[in-house]
Amino acid sequence: MKKNILLGTIASFVMLATFTNCEEQHTLYQGDEYIMFADTLTVLGVENSDEIFDITIAATTVSDKDRTVAVEVIDKHSNAIEGIHYAIESNTVTIKAGELTGSLRMKGIAENLSVDYDPEVMLHLISDDKYHWDLYGGDTTRVVLRKVCPFDINAFSGYAMITSTFLYNYVGSYNRLIKTEVDSTEENTIIMKDFYYDGYDVKLRFTTDDPLNPLIEMDDQPLVTTGEAFGTVYGDGMLHIYQPTNYVSYYSACEKFIYQYITLWVPGMAAGTNTVGTFIHAIEWISDDEARILQNQGY
Repeated sequence: MKKNILLGTIASFVMLATFTNCEEQHTLYQGDEYIMFADTLTVLGVENSDEIFDITIAATTVSDKDRTVAVEVIDKHSNAIEGIHYAIESNTVTIKAGELTGSLRMKGIAENLSVDYDPEVMLHLISDDKYHWDLYGGDTTRVVLRKVCPFDINAFSGYAMITSTFLYNYVGSYNRLIKTEVDSTEENTIIMKDFYYDGYDVKLRFTTDDPLNPLIEMDDQPLVTTGEAFGTVYGDGMLHIYQPTNYVSYYSACEKFIYQYITLWVPGMAAGTNTVGTFIHAIEWISDDEARILQNQGY
């Protein structure tokens, strides 16, 4: 199963545990019996149409008999269409005797999803009034269907076009055509040749553990000499580049681009004067034919 993004979890309502004097003493919930969706929002990363996702339904107490509830779609609060964007295996869910959870099994229909639109479906739990918890109100949940593509490092090799606020401010043009290659020594890493300046390469790394959070990473590294960048020597003479952690930088495996924040600084200068600034750039990978056209245009 793919990892879901689960927000607003109420797992703590299913079982509470307390720890006293370093000795584990588990205290089970002793209140009324309620049944609810375990989360108010789930984002499904849909890569193919065969993968099954579980939407968890939880009870607050264990029962000695099976408990079955129904699930319906609230059409007026949904823009995902059943049979087009998703399929539900069954509209009933059973929490078996002696258990606290059951699952609604759901598939996304990948071929009908697009990277620029995330359809949503609102689900409503139908059960006896005695199972409804007014305090939590967990009888509805929102499911978002997000198209994701398998990561292929080779898709980020070849020609790419940079659009950069740094280039505009210091070089005089927003764009620069570069070529990239897969780094044979570091996993999920590419080398961007002649990145901002001829003769100076930069490395960038892709995270691949969560397709719903396709983030990129860049270690601090030299970019170019300050003489070439600014016409004079500052600090130790090298302009460095790194990716700040207070902004989100990410990539799209489907569309073959990255969107990145970068900070430039000069080692050897006094604190407060060594930072050039934080800039944004987008890098989009293109075909060899597109690159030849751009090269004929002077890029």
